[in-house]
Amino acid sequence: MKHLIDKLRSNRRLDAEEYKALLLCRDTALAAYLQGLAREEALARFGNKIFIRGLIEITNRCRNNCYYCGIRKENRNITRYELTQEEILSCCHEGYRLGFRTFVLQGGEAPAVKDEGMVETVAAIRQSFPDCAITLSLGEKSREAYERFFLAGANRYLLRHETCNERHYRKLHPAEMSLSHRLQCLGWLKEIGYQVGTGIMVGSPYQTVDYLVEDILFIERFHPEMIGIGPFLPHHDTPFSSFSSGDMELTLKLLSIFRLMHPSALIPATTALATLAPDGRERGILAGANVVMPNLSPSHQRAKYSLYDNKASVGAEAAEGLQKLEERLKGIGYEVSKERGDYENGELTVDN
Repeated sequence: MKHLIDKLRSNRRLDAEEYKALLLCRDTALAAYLQGLAREEALARFGNKIFIRGLIEITNRCRNNCYYCGIRKENRNITRYELTQEEILSCCHEGYRLGFRTFVLQGGEAPAVKDEGMVETVAAIRQSFPDCAITLSLGEKSREAYERFFLAGANRYLLRHETCNERHYRKLHPAEMSLSHRLQCLGWLKEIGYQVGTGIMVGSPYQTVDYLVEDILFIERFHPEMIGIGPFLPHHDTPFSSFSSGDMELTLKLLSIFRLMHPSALIPATTALATLAPDGRERGILAGANVVMPNLSPSHQRAKYSLYDNKASVGAEAAEGLQKLEERLKGIGYEVSKERGDYENGELTVDN
């Protein structure tokens, strides 16, 4: 199996059966070898710098009913909220003071009628913070809406495809949602000029190794600038409440595969990793991740953005815990970078 990892590092790709063999292998020494090479790849490109992104969870209202998500439309047991433009700008001002130079606006998928307000919010952030990157993670929109957000000043867009297998997609989503439309949205975002992020949940219900291989091949072809890989975590108020969490080792293996496949990609050590295990963030970095996303949301709203149970949002996962994060990264030989770190022309550039 070691030769497959070496082949991936040198060729940046494998064929489907080789990926499958790598995913099925449970040899711990081989996993350590894979993570070691991925870590070397990241260190060669970024040094020991980890980019920080300030996450602002702008609303837990959502028009969708995805079966895995705690903020799904039919969950009547959570208190809904929506930040005002003033509240969002206040979060940005606090983040800027702390040293953040990228703001990530994430929220449940809003109806089109809300798009004008988001255009105004993006424009206000761009005017107040011209040196910062603005990332949006607001789900599926019309091409026109994506273009308007971009023209207002958004630079990046995160839209995980979750699965590119139609049969698996239908197990995770209600009939009114469409995999083909989601993939079309990703295509639009690339054409418009965003730095685009996609990714998957590892261990989501009904996922198979063959489905994962399809996802790997899709990400290989699509060549996203950002790749989000996190374990599935159940929420008690969803149809998938009784399913087990995704596997940490498989998640780290996929993270390392994507680092070797796309060496310059922005790959976060996700909050889901930190929720699954106390050292999950650090393990993600040691497997090749180069981004962390501390929470900048108002502290009294964070618990309401409950995508899954026990979501980490305090301590080193919070923007106000930046010193704690710095200490924990120092413990594994890394340090926080307060540069915005854009991905451009196939390479990541560091720019204040």
